[in-house]
Amino acid sequence: MANAFELKQTEDGLGLFWREASQPMRPLIIDFHQGKAAYRAQHSSLKSEAIAKAVGVTGKFQPSVIDATAGLARDALVLAQFGCHVQLIERHPMVRELLADALQRAQLMSDNIGLAAQRMELLNQQHIADLDPDSCDVVYLDPMYPKTGKQKAQVKKDMQMFQQLVGQDEDADTLLQPALSVARYRVVVKRPASAPYLAGTEPNRQLKSKKHRFDIYINQGFNS
Repeated sequence: MANAFELKQTEDGLGLFWREASQPMRPLIIDFHQGKAAYRAQHSSLKSEAIAKAVGVTGKFQPSVIDATAGLARDALVLAQFGCHVQLIERHPMVRELLADALQRAQLMSDNIGLAAQRMELLNQQHIADLDPDSCDVVYLDPMYPKTGKQKAQVKKDMQMFQQLVGQDEDADTLLQPALSVARYRVVVKRPASAPYLAGTEPNRQLKSKKHRFDIYINQGFNS
């Protein structure tokens, strides 16, 4: 499947091209300054963002976070915008290159998004199990979940391309235990509302939004 995709430099940044798409598609380019992701990061508040509540961000405390399933890093950007230092793990080589290019471009800017991007770091490690214990305050997991066939809205073309490239995280259940070892305080898992618990392990707490829920596994309470 990887042969169906290629990376090319464009005027707007490094782009992912899907050569076997059934219809013409624009390349997938991660640009933290454009689109809904940028708007969300710039206009979100601690009260409106369930992910901030789940991770434990407050006006006085911005935990260090490892996003161990970074993908397009849209959630990571929101957390960085709230002041968290966010380290990214992404094991798909093409997505890693897209992220590295996007971060490099964003970090050159001095606006709010640029400053948020400067709090984001793409790690060399490609799996949460490769990190030392207590490497961060919080580990965030958002593994790809199999389609249920109940989705009403068509997935946007950029996400179609991303999902086709990356596929499903078949080993998602193996992420929880190493994540609990790496996180000092908690692990937060983003799941579709009807999805089973990761690794069949019931969380200590849950926060629910319209489409998703955040399962929270607590190692210990925050000091702040």
